[in-house]
This record gives sequence, C-alpha cells and structure tokens, in this order.
Amino acid sequence: MSNYRIQGATGEWEVVIGLEVHAQVTSNSKLFSGAATAFGAEPNSQVSLVDAAMPGMLPVPNRECIRQAVRTGMAVGAKINKWSRFDRKNYFYADLPQGYQISQLYHPLVGEGSLEVILDEKDPEGSTKTIGIERIHVEQDAGKLMHDQHPTMSYVDLNRSGVALMEIVSRPDMRSPAEAGAYLAKLRQIVRYVGSCDGNMDQGSMRADVNVSVRRPGEPFGTRTETKNVNSVRFVMAVVESEARRQVDLIEDGGTVVQETRLYDPDKNVTRSMRSKEDAHDYRYFPDPDLLPLELDDAFLDECRASLPELPDAKRHRYETALGLSAYNANALTADVEVARQFEALLGSVAKASGKSEADASKRVANWLLSEAPGVLNAAGVGADHAKNTVEANTAIIVATESGLISGSKAKEIFAEYLTGDIDLAAAIEANKQTSDTGAIEAAVDGVLAANADKVAEYKGGKEALFGFFVGQTMKAMQGKGNPQLVNQVLKEKLG
Repeated sequence: MSNYRIQGATGEWEVVIGLEVHAQVTSNSKLFSGAATAFGAEPNSQVSLVDAAMPGMLPVPNRECIRQAVRTGMAVGAKINKWSRFDRKNYFYADLPQGYQISQLYHPLVGEGSLEVILDEKDPEGSTKTIGIERIHVEQDAGKLMHDQHPTMSYVDLNRSGVALMEIVSRPDMRSPAEAGAYLAKLRQIVRYVGSCDGNMDQGSMRADVNVSVRRPGEPFGTRTETKNVNSVRFVMAVVESEARRQVDLIEDGGTVVQETRLYDPDKNVTRSMRSKEDAHDYRYFPDPDLLPLELDDAFLDECRASLPELPDAKRHRYETALGLSAYNANALTADVEVARQFEALLGSVAKASGKSEADASKRVANWLLSEAPGVLNAAGVGADHAKNTVEANTAIIVATESGLISGSKAKEIFAEYLTGDIDLAAAIEANKQTSDTGAIEAAVDGVLAANADKVAEYKGGKEALFGFFVGQTMKAMQGKGNPQLVNQVLKEKLG
C-alpha cells in the first residue's frame, strides 16, 4: 500500500494525506449547556440560551464531555495534558450565533498518540502501519443551515449548536486511499469500543476533513487542500484519489495548487472549490475569557483509565493466543464492537451448555457467527437484529450440531424455519435427530449404489470425485438425518 503512486504524464507522483476527524462526543447534554443532544429532534427544539448566545449567558464545561475525550486519548496511547485551555476561534457565519467557536488551539486536552492500522484484512499480522496523531481537542459544533425549506431563504437549525466535538488531528503520514480508509475505520472502531462517540457517519456524528497534497517521491510536501465534511470511509478514499489526480493534472498543465477548502460531490466523484483556506491568524484566536483553564487531577485520570474496556487490538491478540482463532477470524470478530459482544456472549453460552472450554468451542462459534448464520439470515430475508436471532437460539443450534444430534445442513434448515415460521426450536431439533443406526445407513447406501450402478463403475474406474455425489444422495435418501461420519465410513467400505 505504501508504494501507491499517481501516474502522471511526466512521471510518478506521491500523495500525502492527513485527516481531521470530528467526532461527536457521547453525552446527554452539550459541551457548555444543559440542552439535549438527541439526533433527529424537531429543528430548534434543543437550544438553550447559552447555545443561542443570548446576552449575559456564560458557558459551563460539561465534565462528561471532557472525560470522554480523555478516555479517547488514552485509547490511542496519547499524552493527556493535565492543563489545557479554551480559545475563541472568531468567524462569522449564519449558523454560529456567538460569532465565534469555543475550541482549543494552543493548549489542547490531548497531545500526541498513534494508531496501528491493518491494510490487508486477509493478512492482519503482516500488513500494518502506524499513523501518528498530533492532538485531540474539544470544541463546540456550529448549527446547521437548511436550504430546502423555502424557495428564497435558508433556515437555521441550532439543535447542533454547542454539541461537544472531539477533533482528532492526524499527522500527514498516510500515502494512499487505502491507508486513509483504514485509519478512519480504525478510529471509528476505537471510539465505538470506548463509547465516546457512536460513529454514525450517516447521521453526521463522525465526519472527516481530508487534507491532500502531491509531490514527487522524496521531495518536500506540496500545497495541500482540505475537503470538508466527508461522511464515509468509502468517500474519504474517493476524495483522496480524485483530489490527488486533479492536483497532478493541474501541476502538469502548468498550473499551481492553491491552499483552499473544497467540497466533495459524490454523484460526480469530484471535489470543487468552496473558499480560500484560512490560516490560524485569520481567526484571531485568543484565550476565552469566560472559561478557566482545565486542570485535571490524578484521581480523575485514574478513573478514566480504569473505565476503558478491552480495546480491539488487545482483544484480537487474546482471540488468537488464548482462543486459538486464526488472525483473519480474530480480526473479523473484533472489527465491530457489537460483533465482538455477540461473539463473547454466544461463546460463553455454548461453552456452558456443552461443557467445553471457551478455547475448545471458539472455532465452531466463530465459524457459525461469521459464515453460517449470516447465510441463513440472508436467505431468510431477516437481519442480524431479528427478534428470534437470540443467544439462546444460536446456542441450541450450535450445541445440537456439535454433539452430532443434527447435521450441519439440517441445522441451517431448522434455524431458517425457526426465524421465519412459528415452530418450536427444541421440538424441531428433536424431530430431526440424525441417526447413527448402522443398519439403516447401510440400507440407504445399498439403495443409492444400486440405483447408480453406472456411476459406481465410473468411481471404481478412477473418477473419485463422485464420492461426494454418493454422500449427497445417501443423505437425501435419509432426509438429512444420517450421521455424516458414518455415511462416509459405510460408503468407503462398500465402494472398496
């Protein structure tokens, strides 16, 4: 991935990428007021006097927002600054009632950290790269302009005004669309594990500003552009590719890249100019006079650290070493925190019901959760959150299959019927118990071989691939109730 290059008319170009990710902090109220933060509320129904910038209103920091930002910093191994300060970022826009945004520029809450990303999911151990994080600061969000409510006017919704954001600023360490996508996906994974942000990019609670520049390999950095508010991993990767190609073509045609803010049009897969890019001095930053510096004590930091869950990299390593799962399966099971929770709940339930250790049950549970169950759910036309898709139901199916009570194919059939019909799962399993009656299996095998004498001759003549055909026909004749191991054993004996 690190040798990704843009092929221009005059040679190769390297792309340099940095991301500024805005993640909405999980909290019931805003950064400096008690107004609610729930998504989807009626416009301007969650606005306090502080959010609306009424005269005389003073901001009061929300302890939970600070706590969540600190926990996020700890999760990426970053330095936590025990002393930090809020600054005013001054600019005028219709959705910014104060005429300034309260942010942190000079003394952020969280300092340097890093993320290790996996660039090839098929090879989780052999394709990693460390991306530096420059800082994480907290700031208040602006409101939202709505341009589709009136033919000649734009309306303003201040529900989002004052909502707490973590701005997570990477170093310009990424060199390909794939690296940028992997970084954003990993960051989203971590904040969801930590619980500091829900990561719902489609709802705007996590979005990325994508900084892109190009250069000849080994030369100094070029002039960068910033594409604002990109709201999916796929679009971030598309922005990198599209904007890098635009810059290369511009430079090779004799033009100059201008430092500016751009927007991405996903329908046309192009970026377009929005405004010239301001520098810090253009915003006239100065310390916010209404807010004292934040001073964190050791007890607060200890509480934040103790509240962290097992993080995805540690969980993935444990799945490989303690449970014996493959690197691929361990990565797939830990990629999303909800999948990891499902796996651990199901693993504990299966181990208890079967009397096996979690290590002994893990591969079977992983295979069911990652491969077999999704196939059944898709075929049945239901989602993973279907009311009947419970830990108990999955446990019953897995244990019945592992104990040899029912065959794997019959297990899928029963589970599909259970999900979409009105059958008793335990009764269905009992009614479809596979037989280990050798006499019944031999009779079924004799019938299949007699009915397919021509294929028996072909098999004995060297066409060994037909063995699977005989197994399938025998299982069909026994309505899927024959013990597969015994069916195979009897067939091998009969066919010589």
